[in-house]
Amino acid sequence: MNIKHIFFDLDHTLWDFEANSKKTFEYIFQRNNINIEINVFQEIYKPINHKYWKLFREEKVSKEDLRYSRLKDSFKLLNYSANDDLIEILSEEYIAYLSTHNALFDDALKILRYLKTKYEMHIITNGFEEVQFRKLKNSNLLPFFKHIITSEKVGVKKPNPKIFQYALEISTAKANESIMIGDNFEADILGAKNVGMHTIFCEFNGEIATEKVPSVSKLIQLKNYL
Repeated sequence: MNIKHIFFDLDHTLWDFEANSKKTFEYIFQRNNINIEINVFQEIYKPINHKYWKLFREEKVSKEDLRYSRLKDSFKLLNYSANDDLIEILSEEYIAYLSTHNALFDDALKILRYLKTKYEMHIITNGFEEVQFRKLKNSNLLPFFKHIITSEKVGVKKPNPKIFQYALEISTAKANESIMIGDNFEADILGAKNVGMHTIFCEFNGEIATEKVPSVSKLIQLKNYL
């Protein structure tokens, strides 16, 4: 592979979404006197959040629906009484405070320093634009990347080929000289492969690859490929 450009996903790949999300919920629950044990909440919330993000990628729910419904459904399953006003407050505070917690996956900064000397690096993310830039800045990731491509800016979400094509164009990169690294097999890996990019699958979150591709279980293992 003659790789010149690396495109990273952000959440669940470099930025430890689950750890930071848990800390954020602990904080906003305390602020709003929500009496639910955080591990119990997380067990219910995580699959619901995953379901709504899939619907969001497929253009079946709006950003507002995602933010509201994932909380509404979680409280309902927990039999916890939360009115619409409270859910709206929690939804807004979650987004506001999420980027104040910035745990990264092990060796994230180490591997980025290693790769920075050899490749031009970029981010392609389905996350919300205003939040993703705060995450990158607050976690000291921003200086590593030349272009930050968000689905909100492009108007489509991974795995839609248009977001990858836009990323290649803005980066003046050729598909066969580019590699996508991410944790979501459908959105990151299949999406990038469909436009001719190379891929590395991050097996961090229990997702199963549906076909054989280069993969890592830790970020430092990217050295085996790059």
